[in-house]
Amino acid sequence: MDIKSKMNDRFRDLQGGLFLEVTKADVGEGAGNFMKAGGDIMAWADPFFPDPSMPESVKKAMVEAIEGGFPAHYSMPIGLYELREALAEHITERTGIPIDPSRNVIVTPGSDSGLLFAMMPFIEEGDEIMVPNPSYPSNFLNGKLLGGVTVPVPLYEEDNYQIRIEEFEKRLTPRTKMVLMSHPNNPTTTVFRREGLEELCRFIVKNDLILVCDQAFEDHIYDGIEFVAPCTLPGMWERTLTVCSISKGIGLSGLRIGYIYTNDRIMDVLYGGAVNVLGAASTASSIGAIAAIKDKELLKSNYERLERRRRLAYEVLSTTPGVKMKMSESGILSWLDISALGTCAEVSEYLMEHARIMVNQGTPYGSQGEGHIRIVTACFAKDEDAVERFERIKAALTQMAKEKGVI
Repeated sequence: MDIKSKMNDRFRDLQGGLFLEVTKADVGEGAGNFMKAGGDIMAWADPFFPDPSMPESVKKAMVEAIEGGFPAHYSMPIGLYELREALAEHITERTGIPIDPSRNVIVTPGSDSGLLFAMMPFIEEGDEIMVPNPSYPSNFLNGKLLGGVTVPVPLYEEDNYQIRIEEFEKRLTPRTKMVLMSHPNNPTTTVFRREGLEELCRFIVKNDLILVCDQAFEDHIYDGIEFVAPCTLPGMWERTLTVCSISKGIGLSGLRIGYIYTNDRIMDVLYGGAVNVLGAASTASSIGAIAAIKDKELLKSNYERLERRRRLAYEVLSTTPGVKMKMSESGILSWLDISALGTCAEVSEYLMEHARIMVNQGTPYGSQGEGHIRIVTACFAKDEDAVERFERIKAALTQMAKEKGVI
C-alpha cells in the first residue's frame, strides 16, 4: 500500500529524515547521530547545552514536589493556576497590561506547540498568512499544516532586516488573514523598532487581520534597544496572540513550558480546545517554572552571561575571512553572512567535516536565508568552552576561504 497516497496533502511532502536527508538540525536523528560520533551541536536554541545548568531554586522546587508525589497527577489543561498567576504578574510588569490569570494566559507544553495552537482558531483552507522572511522555520510550515498559504514577506540585510511596510502592502489580498512574526527575529536577532512596528500594526488594524507574535527571545535585548510588544500598540490587544517561552531567557528548554497571552474573547476559545490539543503541561515542569519566574536573579544573571557571550562570538567570528556579521541585538544567536564562501549547505557541511560542529543552514529560515548560517553562541556553560568552538569554526572557514581563493 502507498501510505503516502492516503495522507492529507499538507503532510505528504514532510520529511523526517528516515528516507531522505533533511537540513534542519531538529528534525529526525541527524543531530543525535552527529553527537554520538563526537561532534558538537551549536544548532539548537538551548542555552548552555549540553552542560548541566539547572538553577538551584528550580531544582529545589521540583525535587521537593517529586518527593511529595504530586507531580504524578495532571495539571489543568490550561495550566496550574499558580503558574498562570506568576506569569500574569510577569507579563504585567513587562507590558503594563493588566493580565488576569484566569482569563488572559494559558500554559503550553513549549512555545512550538503554543505557536501552532495560537493559529488554529483562525486559519481555514486557503487563508493567507504573511511571514517575514527570514524567520523561524515553523512560521513558514505551520500555515501549511493548517491548510493555509504562507506568504513570505522579505526583510533586507542592508537595512538590518527591519520592517518595510510596502512589502506587506503589495502582498495583501482578499485571502490575507494573519501576520505571523518572531520578535525579536529568529534567526537574525533583529529587534523590530517602534516605528516599523507601529506601521505594521496600523496595517493589521486597517485590514482587520490577526497577529500571532512569537516572543520567545524577548528576555535579553542588548545595547539599550527599546523592545515594544505589538499587543501594547493602539488597536492591537483585541487582535494579538503573544506566544512566549521560558526556554531561551531563563535557559530551561528541557522543561517544555511556554505560554500564550491574549484578550479573553480569544482566550475563551483556546481554553475550550486546550485539552484536545495541548493535553496538559508537565506538572513537575510547571512547578519548576513557577520557581524560575519568581527567582528574579535568574534573568539578570543569564543576561550578564549571554551578553558577554555574544561579544566573545563577535570578536572571534567577525574577523573570519569571507564572513560578514553584526553583533547580536538579542537572545542567544549569531547570524553570519557566508555567501562569499559558498551556499549555506556547502558551508555547514564543511564545518561538520572540518570543525566537527553542526550549525544551522540559513534556507530553512526562508529564501532570504541563503548565503547565511545561524550559530547558537550560548551553547556550553563555560565561556572558554564556547570560545574554543568559535575558534574551530573560524579556523575551518579560514581554510575554506583559502580553498575558494577568497584570501
